Amino acid sequence: MDWTSIYIKTSGLNVLILGTGEVATRRANRFLDHGANVKLVGTSLSDELERKGAVLCSSDEIDELVGWSDFVVIASGDRQLSDYVSKIASDKLLNRADFPQKGNVIVPTSFNIGEIEISIFTNGKSPLMARQLRKKIQSVITEEDILEIELQDYARSRLKDVLENQKERREYLYKIFEDDEINGLIQNHEIDKAKECIDNLIRGLM
Repeated sequence: MDWTSIYIKTSGLNVLILGTGEVATRRANRFLDHGANVKLVGTSLSDELERKGAVLCSSDEIDELVGWSDFVVIASGDRQLSDYVSKIASDKLLNRADFPQKGNVIVPTSFNIGEIEISIFTNGKSPLMARQLRKKIQSVITEEDILEIELQDYARSRLKDVLENQKERREYLYKIFEDDEINGLIQNHEIDKAKECIDNLIRGLM
């Protein structure tokens, strides 16, 4: 497989989406939600996209629009126009929803649980299974897992104030992760008390 997973910062990115159908709208919402400037070429925009600041453009402007863009998404049923845009956008980040292998960026199935984002990519073999796997993952991640992530972030931040050695910080993070009292507080969703316990453990290092 010649693809590798990577996250890019999309805030302020200029994104051109060819198409205004279901897939194009889904892509547009995703980029708008993450701070991108989005223009779509098609027939009409949903009220939601308009509220979020998306701009509807004409295909007559396609060369100028591609020049404006940093990222091009092709999600149109017009094969001739899609191929043309793909050709002139060869030096851009390019996602082709119709033929993913012809682009250089894949936009995988993704979802959020709290502040955690999880992406699934089947190498284009089965979008259906990507959705099924999503359901399975969502069913096993608990609210306690999300609270644990919050506490680990809190502990990492506090430990950086008292321990310069990254290896030593990692060892203490494991101790916190395995601490019975802290785990009991997580089960009871007593996050503030769990942070107090972490503070007490870290004070012992000073």
